[in-house]
Amino acid sequence: MEDQKLVYMDHAATTAVHPEVVKAMIPYLHNHFGNPSSIYSIAREAKEAIDSARAKVALSLKTKPDEIFFTSGGTESDNWAIKGVAFANRRRGDHIITSKIEHHAVLHTCQYLEKQGFSVTYLPVDQYGLVDPVELERSITDRTTLVSVMYANNEIGTIEPVKELASITHEYGAYFHTDAVQAVGHMPVPVDGTEIDLLSLSGHKFNGPKGTGALYIRKGVRIDNILHGGAQERNRRAGTENLAGIVGMGKAIELATTGLEEKGARIRAMRDRLISGIQELIPHTRLNGHPSKRLPGNLNISFEFIEGESMLLLLDSFGICASTGSACTSGSLEPSHVLLATGMPAEIAHGSLRLTLDVENTDEEVKYVLRTLPKVVSRLRDMSPLGKQAT
Repeated sequence: MEDQKLVYMDHAATTAVHPEVVKAMIPYLHNHFGNPSSIYSIAREAKEAIDSARAKVALSLKTKPDEIFFTSGGTESDNWAIKGVAFANRRRGDHIITSKIEHHAVLHTCQYLEKQGFSVTYLPVDQYGLVDPVELERSITDRTTLVSVMYANNEIGTIEPVKELASITHEYGAYFHTDAVQAVGHMPVPVDGTEIDLLSLSGHKFNGPKGTGALYIRKGVRIDNILHGGAQERNRRAGTENLAGIVGMGKAIELATTGLEEKGARIRAMRDRLISGIQELIPHTRLNGHPSKRLPGNLNISFEFIEGESMLLLLDSFGICASTGSACTSGSLEPSHVLLATGMPAEIAHGSLRLTLDVENTDEEVKYVLRTLPKVVSRLRDMSPLGKQAT
């Protein structure tokens, strides 16, 4: 066996903190540790640092700093957007619309609201994971107060027609929220010139620290707070700010959005080499997600006649970090809800692999995966009762 490498291709799950981000954070863990709510000098330094980070996040979204509110991550941002709008506008209506392929931070929040008496419509998607704007027009009513559709899917990478969906939403007087956790830092995500009212993002998806995130709230949006206590974040989100984390996320988004087009082109080229190589070397495969309207670094492929969890474990033995469309590793025997929503049979969905690349990946790593993955799939198919069909 050739020397084992460590090949990290699970950047959609999390990313390593960039060294320059760590460097930016350290002073605010030690010398500049003041509470931004206080009035003495080191507290003012802390507040200035937060204001600077807020401006960087706003610049990346092409919006104003006073429309950015820091949170603990994407899950909190999604919860705040959905619950906050639902409860604040309940007198007007109690209907929410989302899609069947949302992250569980959105789906479980909507399911919670159903228990509180709200009505939720879950829009279907096509075979590529795209939400059809016509389906939204069929479902929206004068009782709809919020539509929440993700910017890009975390499993299959499909980029949704957010601008068109937001425009339809506004025609009916409702608010539009998008979970852009997978998109921000990896593609341009401007809110300027769109009708997006709320947008969620998470720092650890673009080389920032875990436990950091933000919610964009367009000025004038009627929304309740979900955390109560102090007057932080302009009376919107109580709790002492995660000073070092916010500074780190500000630096991370600045780095991520610098040279974004060039980085995206390089990542996309590696991804396409992986796709073509896998399809050429391994029979009975299926690319999941839209062939072109997808995140630059996302590759999701199903392999017939094998189980995704076993594939992950074998890849790990070769030093390759990836994830699967099957949720077996999280203690569930159910296949991915995203893949099932695209119409994929459960037995094929169980054999799915997600590889997500970023700028840290190399052409040599792509070649290593293409040398290794066919052997892994072949070994598993040899052990499968159904594997004979693959030959």
